Amino acid sequence: MTEPMNESVPPVDPAAPPPGSGAREFGAGPPSAFAPPTPWRRRFQIFGWMVAGGLAVLMLLIAWLAVTAPLSRSLKPIAPPAISLTSADGHLIARRGAVIDKPVTMAELPAHVPQAFMAIEDRRFQSHWGVDPRGVARAMWHNFRSDGSSQGGSTITQQLAKGVFLSSDRTFGRKAREALIAVWLEAWLTKDQIMERYLSNVYFGDNVYGLRAAARHYFNRSPDRLTIPQAAMLAGLLKAPSRLAPTSNLKGARTRAALVTQAMVDAGYISQAERNALPPFRLNVHDDPDPTSGTYFADWVLPQARDRAGAVYGEQEVATTLDWRIQRLAEAAIRRAPLGQAQAALVAMKPDGSVVAMVGGKNYEKSSFNRAVQAKRQPGSTFKLFVYLAAFRAGMTPDDMIDDTPITTGAYRPANHGGKYRGRITLRQAFAASSNVAAVRLTQKVGVDNVIKVARDLGVTAPLTEDLSLALGTSEMPLVELAEAYASVAAGAYPVLAHGLPPEEQSWFEKLMQRQRRFSDDQLEMIRDLLSSAANRGTGSAAALRTSTFGKTGTTQDSRDAIFVGYAGGLVTAVWIGNDDNAPLPGGAAGGGIPARIWRNFMSGAINEPVEKVPEEEQDPDLVNAIANIAVETGIGNVGVGVDQGGMTVNIGGNQVLRIPSDQPLPLPPPTTPPPRIAPTQPEGEDGGP
Repeated sequence: MTEPMNESVPPVDPAAPPPGSGAREFGAGPPSAFAPPTPWRRRFQIFGWMVAGGLAVLMLLIAWLAVTAPLSRSLKPIAPPAISLTSADGHLIARRGAVIDKPVTMAELPAHVPQAFMAIEDRRFQSHWGVDPRGVARAMWHNFRSDGSSQGGSTITQQLAKGVFLSSDRTFGRKAREALIAVWLEAWLTKDQIMERYLSNVYFGDNVYGLRAAARHYFNRSPDRLTIPQAAMLAGLLKAPSRLAPTSNLKGARTRAALVTQAMVDAGYISQAERNALPPFRLNVHDDPDPTSGTYFADWVLPQARDRAGAVYGEQEVATTLDWRIQRLAEAAIRRAPLGQAQAALVAMKPDGSVVAMVGGKNYEKSSFNRAVQAKRQPGSTFKLFVYLAAFRAGMTPDDMIDDTPITTGAYRPANHGGKYRGRITLRQAFAASSNVAAVRLTQKVGVDNVIKVARDLGVTAPLTEDLSLALGTSEMPLVELAEAYASVAAGAYPVLAHGLPPEEQSWFEKLMQRQRRFSDDQLEMIRDLLSSAANRGTGSAAALRTSTFGKTGTTQDSRDAIFVGYAGGLVTAVWIGNDDNAPLPGGAAGGGIPARIWRNFMSGAINEPVEKVPEEEQDPDLVNAIANIAVETGIGNVGVGVDQGGMTVNIGGNQVLRIPSDQPLPLPPPTTPPPRIAPTQPEGEDGGP
């Protein structure tokens, strides 16, 4: 027989809670932390709300773009761009138009022309939808790892969106709008149409906009005849059109063009063999006359203003650092100066480098050459600022002694102006009297390399000779660099860079990399002591104002250049006079003469200090009020006697110095010696070249 099969049924625990009571059995584990599943109808409802919200946001974006960035604007002919430069207080300085031509079409261009632009600017142009996430990620990674060089991630479409529709500000909001407009353009235009508008609008430097105008300007040919090297040069300009323009930086333009042709190889547009066989491009510049007028300052600041303005359509207004009132005073000071046939230049800046006035010559209409920025002339004894700063870095002080006597050894034997020597004097006296031999001896003592190091620290970029003649300012440099160096002393920090536009907001990394260094308190006090002595009691006394005045004169060999650089009342100013052909100035002009008086007349008005009219005979540029030397022959040998407003300093020799205040009687010579025979005094000479 077969037994019936019975299922095993677990016994029922009479103590267990009934089902559905909410109590849990022992060992059943913790309760679930998740909410019970939402019914499918509820999920569908939430999904519907999300879709509706997304559509609403999309409609709002479309409406916003239709109002703020109408597509029709990108279809219009190119509008002539223009930039208006204004002073810091709102006065119009200059208004400049642009060199333009009609738009280009892709059908007329050889394939290598757009390929050059895509290779260097946007290699995935044909495949992305306006924004390239890979390009953005690559740029962010490069910028994170680099030592200060930056790389952009904008596509060609984004650059078109920025140029046509947006301002040049660099805020996150503007970048977001740029991305949205780029997607909008990609949806309505073909890739060829986007490229045509981009090439027809972009800035190529030299005030030239659009590929057709650039091809004509740089190569005097139409775009359909551009060679690969020429197209590569034009594509390379877009990184920094003003800085890389071949008319002013041919080497930089060729280096950049080589990068473009290599990028074309990497993108597969040309082979490496084809690239290696390419000849360098050759310029054939075709200039269109500029119908607008300008100023020296406007010419100097315009390239940077164009790069900052960025936008192509309409007029851009760019505020500068120039002060309209101070600029007018500078022009008047140059105009009133008795220059004869000579030229003059003046640059004035705040201690932070903000240029408030610039005059590059007597008459802009007759000569637009900017002698404050473009001319390189010898600074003469104004260069001694770096020599004495190097001495202070080496541990010397203004009260240390130096021999102001003829140099009779070595191959280089400079002389003081007028053949006047003062014996053993302090560094303060040597600087005030602008002693040439003292400066050379100091350079020998501290080393030429250390003098050059100081000049480089204070922002001098011009080539410097590596010999003792450097101490007397024989290396040429622009006047604006000299003003920057003296501005560093006024600011107490270095370097100071002259700029005509208000600084843009910097990232923390840029601030870290470009931070200034400060002078030590002792060094700053000592160099200011010397500059005060030179400007108030030395060769620059004709420049002295009622307020604290600091400065230095400079006169080059044969009076070819005469300079005064100094600061007072929170303003740093450099003045130069000379001839464009480097001919000597008539009458042996010196830095303590006309330049110092131009400086004083200008500065008194600029800092609102009334200046009294000083008779011309009291402004002898060759007079050094600080020191009058007397050669005394006594029984103990030659004694150097220096007379100043505070009294007399007697150098007996062997580093023995006797100071006699002016309110005490002079001691009688020892009775065993004959009466002293005093040589007639002569006015001290201005500084001169070697």
